[in-house]
Amino acid sequence: MKTAKIESLLQKSNVRPTAMRILVYNFLLENEAAKSLTDLENYFDKSDRTTLYRTIKTFEDKGVVHQIDDGTGTTKYALCEQGCNCQIETDLHLHFYCNICDETVCLTDRKIPNINLPDGYTAEDANLVIKGRCEKCPE
Repeated sequence: MKTAKIESLLQKSNVRPTAMRILVYNFLLENEAAKSLTDLENYFDKSDRTTLYRTIKTFEDKGVVHQIDDGTGTTKYALCEQGCNCQIETDLHLHFYCNICDETVCLTDRKIPNINLPDGYTAEDANLVIKGRCEKCPE
């Protein structure tokens, strides 16, 4: 994606489009699978770890990315869809973790159904990860 388009998308999310933020956004955009902070550090090996962490936290705070807990013990991040507010009632979707290639992908067209909780219970987050073999990994 062109830099000007990424700048515009970041500005719409009230994120100042610095050079590093544009690079990180583009990296996440080009990768189908969710990425961990370690993945970012390895890819941007000349960059400061703190800068990468702050970039991801800013993206998360502004709704540019969302966290995924896929059960591996490492938090991963993926870009949110346009118009996503990460609201529990409308924006939560399935994630798929491949046991073969260790990739986690968003299945944004598969929404988590609304769960009616008992009175007095308030949902603050929900995460549904399906584990198995992805389409790229042969049997």
